[in-house]
Amino acid sequence: MAAAATLSNNFRISIPKAIREQLRWAAGQELVFIPKGKGVLLMPVPNLEELAGIAKGALTNNCRDREDRC
Repeated sequence: MAAAATLSNNFRISIPKAIREQLRWAAGQELVFIPKGKGVLLMPVPNLEELAGIAKGALTNNCRDREDRC
């Protein structure tokens, strides 16, 4: 789904309603801007509940620890 928005004089952007509804974004939701080449990726910041269990089954051997950091 393609949609467009215009940067205002106050450097604000309104996210089109169709995009907000499709992604289920709500007012007050925190978003992060990630620079990508000549553009930007806009992603919601996950809360702790959404992150729970994402590393389940991850290998923990050969991991860096604080002692080997410069």
